[in-house]
Amino acid sequence: MSWLHPILPLIKYFLHTPYKRISGFMHNASQAQEQQFAMLIKAAKNTEWGKKYDYSLIKNIEQYQRKVPVSSYEELAPYIMRMMRGEPNVLWGSPVRWFSKSSGTTDARSKFIPVSRESLISCHFRGGKDLIALYIENRPNTKFVLGKGLGIGGTFQESTETKGIFYGDVSAVVTQQLPAWAQRLRAPSLEVAMLAKWEEKIERMAQETIRQNITSLLGVPTWMIVLLQRILEITGKKHIKEVWRNLEVFFHGAVSFQPYRQLFEQLVPSIDYMEVYNASEGFFALQDDLSRDDMLLMLDYGIFYEFVKMEDWDNPYPKSYTISDVELNTNYAMIISTNGGLWRYKIGDTVKFTSKNPYRIKITGRTKHFINAFGEELMVENADVAIAKACQATGATITDFTACPIYIGDGTKGGHEWIIEFEKEPISLELFVEVLDTTLREVNSDYDAKRYQDIALQKPIIHSVPVGTFHQWLKTQGKLGGQHKVPRLANTREYVEDILKHADIA
Repeated sequence: MSWLHPILPLIKYFLHTPYKRISGFMHNASQAQEQQFAMLIKAAKNTEWGKKYDYSLIKNIEQYQRKVPVSSYEELAPYIMRMMRGEPNVLWGSPVRWFSKSSGTTDARSKFIPVSRESLISCHFRGGKDLIALYIENRPNTKFVLGKGLGIGGTFQESTETKGIFYGDVSAVVTQQLPAWAQRLRAPSLEVAMLAKWEEKIERMAQETIRQNITSLLGVPTWMIVLLQRILEITGKKHIKEVWRNLEVFFHGAVSFQPYRQLFEQLVPSIDYMEVYNASEGFFALQDDLSRDDMLLMLDYGIFYEFVKMEDWDNPYPKSYTISDVELNTNYAMIISTNGGLWRYKIGDTVKFTSKNPYRIKITGRTKHFINAFGEELMVENADVAIAKACQATGATITDFTACPIYIGDGTKGGHEWIIEFEKEPISLELFVEVLDTTLREVNSDYDAKRYQDIALQKPIIHSVPVGTFHQWLKTQGKLGGQHKVPRLANTREYVEDILKHADIA
């Protein structure tokens, strides 16, 4: 795309234009959120949900919080299922034809999040444009817009029940709907991007993009590592900059980048890293300053935010705070209302504010114990079901367990490492592992995808520890009795490594 060089300043000017709008809400956050709130209430007042909760009579945020309950996915699911059957005006006024498929709740293998035309344009598409604007603000001399952005996404399919209704990974939904000009600036081809089999997709992506001018990467760190390592195998190069000499930046999200930074610096030396916080439910935050490790909360994407202190999370009627009332360095569960038809929805993420002028956040975790090192979103409910089935199949009983990730290293694959204290040992530990793994794949679609042919996740590793190990470990932590318990799942290796040392197991 050397023909673009003469007009590079003009291209960057237009791509940087959204920064003026971003600057506006950075300094008028409360006003921006009040505008989003008013727009949402007005747009949904004639929907079934809006009529049920008298949206036409709601004049302010306080009334909204009194009238409308905080909802989990399970509580909204019956409405969403009707939308997926083509019923109009249920949670949102305009027709909704696309649904983002995300993983595992207690009662469902997958959840389906409505993606309206409004949320696609003013949230997901706007987020992509703002990402470029913010990067140019940080790197005025960048030339990455002269090449292609390589992204790794999921796939989508048409509903077998309702013609014209589609669902899939949010990245696939967005990619499929991009305008023609944007399609020309991305890689791989749409055909390859939409492939359902991950092994084939990675191979085809590697072969197709090796000779292209890739200047930016976008995706989940774990899958990007797999792709980059395959490209180095094919080319025989030492690092990716020998393949794509103009590569400048990796836009990453979905899982914590910290465990992967060292490996990335070996694979791709001397590039920028910019964090993105987007999900099936919406595009929430972007790293606006590359010298910081937090993200700017995006306040004009058709999303109204509320925050509940984690200490109040189990309260049936928790007090929620708007953007103007939050405190710094306090752990909050995030509640969202969106132009996709989610109302006071418990997204499950926890954040803390690191700055209030402008409002910046860090993701601190989930409202429940989880492992999400590879985008697998493994929840305690999934683990409980799998452990029970494995015990039943092998005649085992347990007293306690915990699990954590094994992060991908140079030449090593990722996985999950479990410590289990058996009251009664299984007839076969190998069979126990097999049933555990199979059940996790059955109850969690994201885990199943990451386990496909061991590309990102290998089979779980289990350590059987002597009876009393967890009791003694809790005692050393001063946490015996009361409400103290062993964390079932953790996204760091802190607990597992400490317990293994205590149990004297290598």
